[in-house]
Amino acid sequence: MAAVTELDPQGAGLNPAGFLRTPSRDVADVRWEHGRWMVEDESLTGLRSLRGLRVGWPRDPVDLAALADLAAAGVPLHAEETPEWAVRADPALAGLITAGDWIAQTRHGTSRCTADLRREEHSVRLRRHGLARRAAAVTPKVSVVMSSMRPHLLGSALAQIARQRRVEVEVLLALHGVPAGHEEVRRALAEFGGQVTVVEAGMATPFGEVLNQAAARASGEYVAKWDDDDWYGPEHLSDLLLARSYSGADIVGTAAEFFYLEPLNVTIRRTDYTSEVWSDHVAGGTILVDRAGFRETGGFPALPRGVDAAFLKAAHAAGARVYRTHGLGYVLRRSVGAEHTWRLPLAHFLRVASNQWRGFRPSLILEKS
Repeated sequence: MAAVTELDPQGAGLNPAGFLRTPSRDVADVRWEHGRWMVEDESLTGLRSLRGLRVGWPRDPVDLAALADLAAAGVPLHAEETPEWAVRADPALAGLITAGDWIAQTRHGTSRCTADLRREEHSVRLRRHGLARRAAAVTPKVSVVMSSMRPHLLGSALAQIARQRRVEVEVLLALHGVPAGHEEVRRALAEFGGQVTVVEAGMATPFGEVLNQAAARASGEYVAKWDDDDWYGPEHLSDLLLARSYSGADIVGTAAEFFYLEPLNVTIRRTDYTSEVWSDHVAGGTILVDRAGFRETGGFPALPRGVDAAFLKAAHAAGARVYRTHGLGYVLRRSVGAEHTWRLPLAHFLRVASNQWRGFRPSLILEKS
């Protein structure tokens, strides 16, 4: 047995980096012994291979800080029941641990498609809680940069931005070949009601330059790219900021995992892009960078397409560190190829899919209403 605090002498250093989607070992235990929480492994790397940690609660109240550190690391904690003293001490953590009790009921190595996804969702909820306990009390401001030439999508896109939690948002909307007076644009802006700066650009202006014209108006600490046709969970931005805080990365983004293939009415998940790792690639619609770093990189290249990849390549070449967090709160929409600056046939996505579902089937982390 090893003390939880001995996994990392700093304690607060425990974080989700290195999380494994598919565990190779079954459930182990964490329990209170000799005045501290003890685990059956001596390293966080060892815990990563477990399906989860079963919490053995003591009868009397004890310090929950070590369990919160394990939660911050995204270790799937669970228990059949939680004592009243633990509920009083940290009701959110206690509720999450009890909600994960299904992990103990799932046989190791079975239902890989669904069970691994539910396990990762549970991990994300735990890490949010554990990491939030360390977060500063200030609410960061994020400048969301979105270009659109499809007025019919603006209402949905702005509604998703409006429901972002634990972050202050300003929207920098670049209308690409669409007048601000368009009826659907006016309706979407009126329904949003938040802080929006509108920039109009002609259709002949390269996509990257359109984004830069909007980003030049940013006043937030961070600049985040947002695609008008994709889906984002309500903690998308706060998850990116958490990833930046524990990784120390210059640029953060998510893995591109879930795709909705609209013409086929099919959702696929690809897991060849691992998450919680350092990388030179993140999903383009999820790029987040601090405003100073964005400007030092030179902004988005003035290209008609391939803007995200070119931006990341230039930033990486300049020494920027890029971190890729989980992609459970993000779904990319693929319609006909001509509607996207990233043009790949639908058959490509079917070939690389690890899982496939009929209809729109995002992760529960998206919190689709």
